Amino acid sequence: MPMDSLLLGSFTTPSILTKGGNNWRRCNLRNVDFSGSYGAYRVSKFRGWNVKETHCCSGFQPCSLKHCTKSTETSVFHYRKNNRFLVNAAAEQPLESEPKNVLNSAKDALDAFYRFSRPHTVIGTALSIVSVSLLAVEKLSDFSPLFFAGMLEAVVAALLMNIYIVGLNQLYDIDIDKVNKPYLPLASGEYSVQTGVMIVASFAILSFGLGWIVGSWPLFWALFISFILGTAYSIDVPLLRWKRFALVAAMCILAVRAVIVQLAFFLHMQTHVFKRPASFSRPLIFATAFMSFFSVVIALFKDIPDIDGDRIFGIRSFTVRLGQKRVFWICISLLEIAYTVALLVGASSGFLWSKVVTVLGHTILASILWSNAKSVDLSSKAAITSFYMFIWKLFYAEYLLIPLVR
Repeated sequence: MPMDSLLLGSFTTPSILTKGGNNWRRCNLRNVDFSGSYGAYRVSKFRGWNVKETHCCSGFQPCSLKHCTKSTETSVFHYRKNNRFLVNAAAEQPLESEPKNVLNSAKDALDAFYRFSRPHTVIGTALSIVSVSLLAVEKLSDFSPLFFAGMLEAVVAALLMNIYIVGLNQLYDIDIDKVNKPYLPLASGEYSVQTGVMIVASFAILSFGLGWIVGSWPLFWALFISFILGTAYSIDVPLLRWKRFALVAAMCILAVRAVIVQLAFFLHMQTHVFKRPASFSRPLIFATAFMSFFSVVIALFKDIPDIDGDRIFGIRSFTVRLGQKRVFWICISLLEIAYTVALLVGASSGFLWSKVVTVLGHTILASILWSNAKSVDLSSKAAITSFYMFIWKLFYAEYLLIPLVR
């Protein structure tokens, strides 16, 4: 008769009761020190388990279960009153099976994709396109549904391409990321290589498809050049994988972040959305120049916390060649130079409101940068990584100031 639970008393010879046919029999547990008393034991009904030899912890002798390998309907876990298990049974089915919560599964999936998409780059791409789009605005009437639709098309297409680029980089950097960024889904094993390939291929197709449907040549060329440079940066084939060469890698990032984003997306708004002739205004030239400095800093700084993996796998970054401390202060110096130039540009503005906001804003950002840089522990990877994320926050803040430069 099936039993859900069984209460056992104290034993002088520890044993497990099993049922074969209609008869109960006793299987001795040998070589186990079972001193002390035992309490209640729960027996759960399941079929077909094999008992494996196991070693008990906390000073207990090695224990084994013998003569108990046949199919059975019950099992017993012996334990002391301090709840330390002495015997483990390897079952074909778990004692208790809890259905995985659908909501938790969805959260896990979203979290994995969030990390796979490298959110700091996604935010940077979205903010930069919105900011550059605002540079094309000449009067209040330009804020029309047509403007917002054109800006949204550019943002979505660029984000799809952004995820393709960062995803492709992860596909070819799995072994490096196991050292440098073990939390990424491909490096941690949450995503298989096939899943990664499917995601990056889908997002590239969607990006080009949207660009083609929109019919904007500046937008399409921005996507195409980003695709070419992003692929050449990561893919491991002869003459490519440009990330191995520090100068070329920096030029790739500069070309996308500083040139393509500023010029191509501005022309998308100017010529395709507003139907105006192409022109290069003072704010656009400033944005391109300033972001050239910033893009070089990002290209250099991103390798500082990754020095261990890069050195192991032969990536000759500037950090590997020059050392973390030297590259760190080169980056800080470049940013401070950029902020100084921004102060001069802001001070020369013919609009008082623009002069006040840009001079004050860049002064504050430059001061915060210098103050935080002096307190960074360069011997701590966590501190360097945190400061790298702070650099991205300065990047975001600059795109809030750029539309105010007039």
